[in-house]
Amino acid sequence: MSQYNKPPEPEYSAANTAQQSIAQSTALALSDATDNLRNINTLSTTAIGVALNQLLETGDPKYYNVIEQAQKLVANGADNFGIVGEKIATVLQDESNN
Repeated sequence: MSQYNKPPEPEYSAANTAQQSIAQSTALALSDATDNLRNINTLSTTAIGVALNQLLETGDPKYYNVIEQAQKLVANGADNFGIVGEKIATVLQDESNN
């Protein structure tokens, strides 16, 4: 009978379960970070579009501030995504060293 049809050795079962849990948790964290970045970009792009439209219609310079803040939000979202990615890479690297 093949080794694939046998249950794992008891001493490895907990470790395998822990590794699977870590892999799933990190995948979910990366997925959540990706969704967050996508949502921030959608909201910021919409805000920039509306502010630009109002700026062109009214000429009021206050809309420059809205555009600037929306651009900062995108930059902060990208930074946050990078931080999450680095943390996930660290967790996976630490796990692979064990």
